[in-house]
Amino acid sequence: MEQGDEVLEWVALALIPGLSGERYRRLLARFGLPEAIFRQPPSVLATVVAGELAQAIAARAFDREKLERTRAWLRDPANQVLTLADRRYPQRLLEIPDPPPLLYVKGDPAWFSRPAFAIVGSRNATAQGRRDAAAFAETLSRQGWCIVSGLALGIDAAAHEGGLAGGGGSIAVVGTGLDTVYPAAHRELAHRLAQGGALVSEFPLGTPPRGENFPRRNRLISGLARGLLVVEAGTKSGSLITARLAAEQGREVFALPGSIHSPLSKGCHYLIKQGAKLVESAQDILEELGWTVAPAAPAPPTAGATLSEEAAMCLAALGQAPCGLDALVLRTGLTPEKLSSILLELELAGRVAALPGGLYQAIL
Repeated sequence: MEQGDEVLEWVALALIPGLSGERYRRLLARFGLPEAIFRQPPSVLATVVAGELAQAIAARAFDREKLERTRAWLRDPANQVLTLADRRYPQRLLEIPDPPPLLYVKGDPAWFSRPAFAIVGSRNATAQGRRDAAAFAETLSRQGWCIVSGLALGIDAAAHEGGLAGGGGSIAVVGTGLDTVYPAAHRELAHRLAQGGALVSEFPLGTPPRGENFPRRNRLISGLARGLLVVEAGTKSGSLITARLAAEQGREVFALPGSIHSPLSKGCHYLIKQGAKLVESAQDILEELGWTVAPAAPAPPTAGATLSEEAAMCLAALGQAPCGLDALVLRTGLTPEKLSSILLELELAGRVAALPGGLYQAIL
């Protein structure tokens, strides 16, 4: 459904140069809807915002080319602008200190009413980190959670893939205008997110990927969700900013531990030291959030013969975190030679993956 002139008035006001979200909300609180704000004389507007900004608003000095671009963009039924006055505006964002006055959305806004969980992490993720992010996201998605992330390379993309695979949907919060896909390599993923979830941005159409936009984007990733999991992050990772914002917003923060020798584990270990909850499985998250777990679908039969009793014991001893042979010897009491044979059996059955560094991990 094409949105009308009232929404375009919201967009026009947002396009006034120098008008921050905080000033926009102050104007709304004082004068009501943007149509009424535009009718005020500069002298009255100057009681709320600075004089030059008041003059620009009264003169409707917004970028008309961008407004027309938005008008054309809204003709696509998949595209929406949700304002603070729209009942479809994400309710969880109303809980954060600085909700955007309006959001550009590609996809179905109904996804915002679903319980949501955020997963973020390194752009330079390891293969194991991407598998972990996808596995956690898919499990949570199958339990009814919509997965929120930032469409970045690495962990973000894996989280979106898992959310889509689990059927619970996925929301990508981006730091550009929605007429741009960044990174460009995620064009196909963005298309699937628009079909099975939503893309959302507070930035006007035509906004390029500027570095300062992404920290602002991060507060919406955490704001949309009830909790946030960090999977692989260095000590200077933007994911730590998102985790801090999540904690400030009263969201639950979780972190997946890793090897003490991996630089990508240091950010997660720092968060755990700061009070984030250490998790080893999606079940840990669901229990912490007080979520009633839906019965799992029966697992598909594995190829080949039924696992031996010793193989089943080894699989249980592995748990869900990467594990080395020495640790398995201690957990099972089996010899290294016997365990090597069993691990090969489990690999061939598709139940275990061999990782770099002599580690093994169960495949969920």
